[in-house]
Amino acid sequence: MTDAEAKATILLVDDTPVNIQVLANSLKAHYQIKIATSGAKALEIASQSPPDLILLDIMMPEMDGYEVCRQLKTDPATAAIPILFVTAMTEQASEAKGLALGAVDYIAKPFVPELVLARVKNHLELKLHRDRLEQLVQERTREVELTQDVTIECMSSMAEYRNAETLGHIKRTRQYIGIMAKKLRSHPKFREQLDDSAIRRLFKSSSLHDIGKTRVPEQILFKPAKLTEEEFAIVKEHSLYGSETIAASTRSLGSNSFLNCAQEIAATHHEKWDGSGYPQGLRGEAIPLGGRLMALADVYDALISKRVYKAPLPHAQAVETIRAERGRHFDPDIVDAFLELAENFRRIALQYADCDEERQNQEQA
Repeated sequence: MTDAEAKATILLVDDTPVNIQVLANSLKAHYQIKIATSGAKALEIASQSPPDLILLDIMMPEMDGYEVCRQLKTDPATAAIPILFVTAMTEQASEAKGLALGAVDYIAKPFVPELVLARVKNHLELKLHRDRLEQLVQERTREVELTQDVTIECMSSMAEYRNAETLGHIKRTRQYIGIMAKKLRSHPKFREQLDDSAIRRLFKSSSLHDIGKTRVPEQILFKPAKLTEEEFAIVKEHSLYGSETIAASTRSLGSNSFLNCAQEIAATHHEKWDGSGYPQGLRGEAIPLGGRLMALADVYDALISKRVYKAPLPHAQAVETIRAERGRHFDPDIVDAFLELAENFRRIALQYADCDEERQNQEQA
């Protein structure tokens, strides 16, 4: 036996003492043994300290082995434990039922100790191999996610380098996006779009929404006065610039690139629900969800933030401005979520405020 196998714990479940004794005698020299003489006790032991493998009798009073197996497989804490049914039943239908419930094998009574030991050993080796593969997958997933995070961080730092105010804006807006997406996940309209993976993508990708501003001339971007129509037309191009910049980074990554979400947000966060936005004049749900979320987050943050050309608005006034644009600038369902989360927005704005004036505005809200 290997060291990993020697540490393995086997739970024996049978209401007949002689069967327990035979199985224990076959295995105790190699494994740690736990015993349950009822289905209820087996569930209790497995939930408190999950064993590495379970030998489970089928014909037991009150709760048979099939029901025990079903409950074990529906509990995430015990679902991965290999279950071998031990039974005198030999009908193929009975075997099929057990396998359909998630058991991995059958051991027939009367027991042959060598056969019991061999099957337990084989299934423990399979479990060990599966656990190692799962660990490798998890490690690889963490590496991929870290690479994605670093890529987005490096790209967003391009915008931060030009403008110190951008860092606070990025931190705040991605927090706004995160809490709105989590709130909307319970809405039937958005449930299928907003699983955990999608919410993580939205949170990370939102950092790149204004990356296109790196191509806007500084004398326009930082002008301490109202822009002319010509200057504003140049600023509006940043949505296209951002989309093009991210697209250039994704060409070698293929159509399923993790940056696709960032490209959508960069391209569409100035579109409006009523179709009056830019650059494409998209309307309603033709605007990707990320763009609709970013539109609200971006406007709220612009309202409560100090800029060279304006003072920050109080939180309450910003909330009323957003409310007034429900169904015009913003998706009505997203506005409804925002209104329920307004106090959370205020706390985020306070936590990541760029200056004392902004902080005081939020504290007084």
